[in-house]
Amino acid sequence: MTASGGDAIWGRAEQQDFRSRVRGCLLGGAIGDALGAGVEFESLSAIREAHGASGVTDFVPAYGRRGAITDDTQMTLFTVDGLIRAHVRRDTGAWHPPTDVHAAYRRWAATQRDWGPDERKKEDGWLAREEWLYARRAPGKACLSGLEDERMGTLEQPKNPESKGCGSVMRSAPFGLLVGWEPQLVFQLSVECAAQTHGHPTGYLSAGAFAAIVHALARGDTLDHAVQKALVQLAARPGHEETTEALKRALGAVRQGMPTAERVESLGEGWTAEEALSIGVYCALVAEDVRHGLLLAVNHGGDSDSTGSVCGNLLGSIHGETALPPGWIAELEGRATVLELADDFAMEMTQGPALHAPGAASPAWLVRYPRA
Repeated sequence: MTASGGDAIWGRAEQQDFRSRVRGCLLGGAIGDALGAGVEFESLSAIREAHGASGVTDFVPAYGRRGAITDDTQMTLFTVDGLIRAHVRRDTGAWHPPTDVHAAYRRWAATQRDWGPDERKKEDGWLAREEWLYARRAPGKACLSGLEDERMGTLEQPKNPESKGCGSVMRSAPFGLLVGWEPQLVFQLSVECAAQTHGHPTGYLSAGAFAAIVHALARGDTLDHAVQKALVQLAARPGHEETTEALKRALGAVRQGMPTAERVESLGEGWTAEEALSIGVYCALVAEDVRHGLLLAVNHGGDSDSTGSVCGNLLGSIHGETALPPGWIAELEGRATVLELADDFAMEMTQGPALHAPGAASPAWLVRYPRA
């Protein structure tokens, strides 16, 4: 692939590799989310008492079923939707991705208060009409309050300026899948969109660092190298110290011996953005395979679904969807929607000009992702 700005020329093998990484990132994050959903608010001792010395080794019931996803995956999907809509709307001369992502997050917020998609307008697109997404799965307070009115938080005037909860990080992997973008632009977009709900520097800078790591992975870097690149970007940002220190703790923990739940807990509980990022990165770094890394990421006394989601996004970006355990994919809530959106994103990024242009466009594509 060669890229200049946001445009790229893709060979067939590169398109296939990219689609596999996009699928892996979104499915992996959703699987990690679902593995942690049933133990999110439990202590490590309670997890072991209920599920054995090894803790959770498979999906456990949450929200009335096995394989249930939470607000982490819901918001990640709407991030993808917003990014596709931004690229489609560029044909009209309107190019401000934070506005399109904010509109997508507002569509997610509607799923948290409405009974179903009956009142969705045609310009809301197809994802907002997916009935299974109309479910409250312990959404974060900052995410809800930051989106309760039309004013979009910005870096100059962020929403919830004291909040650095992990809700900023758990939805931000898709920014890293903008592989035709320059790394600093990916970081900046993720930061600006995180400030729409989480205005503390640690909250939005952790989101930017996470997106930067995924971006490097999607371009073929190793995870260790990707983290080093993110640290370089962080160093130039005011208020980066907590995020930088959290990533350095993750790297340091790798050298401290065999991975254990107790070592994971030494990095925090994952309720804050930098802790969720640190735990997710550590578990992905020491993972023997996807299964091992995800189980390590959810078996601790903290925000298990968010740390599992972050780890799954990372491992899926590295290995692609064929490395994910098929039994977990088969039981995952919303799998068809996740795959459909992943493939749409990959197609938009690699073949967008064939789908829409100022002079001609696929009517079906514009029904799915309206320019309005």
